[in-house]
Amino acid sequence: MKSITLRLAEAALLGCLAAPCWAIDLAPAPGGRLMAERVTDPGSYAVPSGPWREETGVPAIRAEGRVLRQSWRVDSPDLTTLQILEPLRDKIEASGYEILFECSSARCGGFDFRFGTEVIPAPEMYVDLTAFRFLSARGPGDSYVTLLVSRSNAAGYVQVIQTSPSTAAEGAPDGETPSEAPAPQQTPEAIPGGEIAARLEREGHVILRDLSFETGSASLGETTVSSLEELAAFLTADPSRRVLLVGHTDAVGSLAANTELSRKRAAAAESYLRARGIPAGQLGAQGAGYLSPVASNLTPEGREENRRIEAILLPSE
Repeated sequence: MKSITLRLAEAALLGCLAAPCWAIDLAPAPGGRLMAERVTDPGSYAVPSGPWREETGVPAIRAEGRVLRQSWRVDSPDLTTLQILEPLRDKIEASGYEILFECSSARCGGFDFRFGTEVIPAPEMYVDLTAFRFLSARGPGDSYVTLLVSRSNAAGYVQVIQTSPSTAAEGAPDGETPSEAPAPQQTPEAIPGGEIAARLEREGHVILRDLSFETGSASLGETTVSSLEELAAFLTADPSRRVLLVGHTDAVGSLAANTELSRKRAAAAESYLRARGIPAGQLGAQGAGYLSPVASNLTPEGREENRRIEAILLPSE
């Protein structure tokens, strides 16, 4: 008869085949399908520890080390966000984690919470501002895990982010803990560093995926946008480079209204770059409305993906 220790070791080994050995297996069941996964080591993540407040934004704990980011789609349209979250919460607590913060939609801070914390871009992740739940927890050895659960009419979506001390950081002084820091206002690693410039030079255009707009809105808010920061560096490095920013919308509303809205969205991105010192001669802004979709406008996920800004590299004058 196998010992309990041996059986536990075998179970741990099997778990490592499906996920990094340092992470909890948080695949949602039934019907969970992995949409995106990335491991960063070393990396950092601002772990939300409370709701959004007008005075403070989203309070967060800055965790550094190995960071696993995953998004899952649950093709079970009858499951509520709570039904998806509960078994994952149970698994987190059974793994020795302490719940730091848990909330739903408006109690989290609604729109401001959603856009004040890291979210994997569409179509891999989808968040309905009126139907989402969030949970953060602290585990052994300064490890952290967060869950963001939402759903569309057809499916549920789960974002899982887990952190643990990096191998490179094992020599840090005993007792050292992650410091408190504000949460990022946009997904900091939605597009890998250097990828904007590489795609512009290789393909001539790139979608700036970490710019997020709600239906009818053209505001970027007081946020730091990683893709625009990289685009600013690209333009600063060579003053002969020129880009045209083109706004796109979903198909809610008339073509005329959407064309004007998309132009305003592109202009908002242009203003952001001008504030970073980019001359007007290197920039342009136009709107295409809903004439160039990249996904179906018949689903919430598709509409979110279509609300975007593209940068097009123009010939030097």
